[in-house]
Amino acid sequence: MSRDSDVRPSGDEALPGTLPEALRAELIAFRRDLHMHPELGNQEFRTTAAIKARLEKAGLEPRVLDTGTGLLCDVGRREGDPRPMLALRADIDALPIPDTKAGVPYRSTVPDRAHACGHDIHTTSVLGAGLVLAELDRQGLLPRPVRLIFQPAEEVLPGGAPDTIASGALEGVGRIIGVHCDPKVDVGRIGLRVGAITSACDRLEVSLDGPGGHTARPHLTTDLVTAAAKIATEVPALLARRVDARAGLAVTWGRLEAGHACNVIPQHAELSGTVRCLDLAAWREAPDLVHAAIDEVAGMHRAKTVINYVRGVPPVVNDAAVIDLLAGAMTARRGSQAIEDTEQSLGGEDFSWYLEHVPGAMARLGVRTPGDTARLDLHRGDFDADEEAITVAVELFTASALLDGNHP
Repeated sequence: MSRDSDVRPSGDEALPGTLPEALRAELIAFRRDLHMHPELGNQEFRTTAAIKARLEKAGLEPRVLDTGTGLLCDVGRREGDPRPMLALRADIDALPIPDTKAGVPYRSTVPDRAHACGHDIHTTSVLGAGLVLAELDRQGLLPRPVRLIFQPAEEVLPGGAPDTIASGALEGVGRIIGVHCDPKVDVGRIGLRVGAITSACDRLEVSLDGPGGHTARPHLTTDLVTAAAKIATEVPALLARRVDARAGLAVTWGRLEAGHACNVIPQHAELSGTVRCLDLAAWREAPDLVHAAIDEVAGMHRAKTVINYVRGVPPVVNDAAVIDLLAGAMTARRGSQAIEDTEQSLGGEDFSWYLEHVPGAMARLGVRTPGDTARLDLHRGDFDADEEAITVAVELFTASALLDGNHP
């Protein structure tokens, strides 16, 4: 990844659009309110209303998505303006886990619901950027229009992105950017990577059936327990020899159920797990490969199979030119030392669906307080973020919008 991006402000002139202190304090309060009132995917009615109200207060005209939650809002767009927009995307849903943090006044007030993935940070950052850019537009300083996308249901496979796209989110959009909280990166820094930055993630469910029988005479029936065990162990091994190892195609089982009595061969067994893949081309081939491997192993044991392969999300594949835009934006705000290279994650992110239509990139947003040794991870009930990350993300988004205007 180039650190000498050609998308930089000329000379030593500072970019406008830094975050005013009063707005910074308001955004922290907004984030804490979201954190206290988390909502699951496609149920984010309160969250949607709060975002909509604040955008309307700023004189903007947000539109709620056709699905009923989430919204779109254009900044600086005029009727008939043909210029492609830069889209800023945030996800707004929470997770179905309890908030176990102690000693913070903004702990979740909803049982078994928590913003444990940082979506409240993402949402607040895009909101803040939209408010700053709206003020720049009023001053005649916004070079081209920007679209704010507040997307529901990122945590629900295959994600809320396809429905958001169907609602018109990418109409008129030329490029799209987003951030994702990273508790392994110090606040004040971002991680960038050209190419795949997340993995694909699909869901796999397998049902096995046979006539059942007595454990004394397995030769007279279909031994479903053995068949299920063989599928659990041999299917991943088969795939490892049928796909380039660099594709990282991996089946990992999370559930295996069979039988109720020690001397009865059951008539039914079930397995379920995930299929993850680092490579986009291999992901497109994965359903056929997985089906064939399961059928091959099950056939050796005369088990009848029903396979439910549920498409999740492809990898997020960052566009090199958009990564240069983000690098230039962060350099303009905080210097090149605030950028670090990041590795590809095995986690899934439905931001990938947008990149099937337009070029874009996702940055990892540092949320770890420097010197903190707690090693908090995402999707844990005690996850929290250093709120200075909101300021960093707003600066990144606003600078990207200003520098994107340098491109045809």
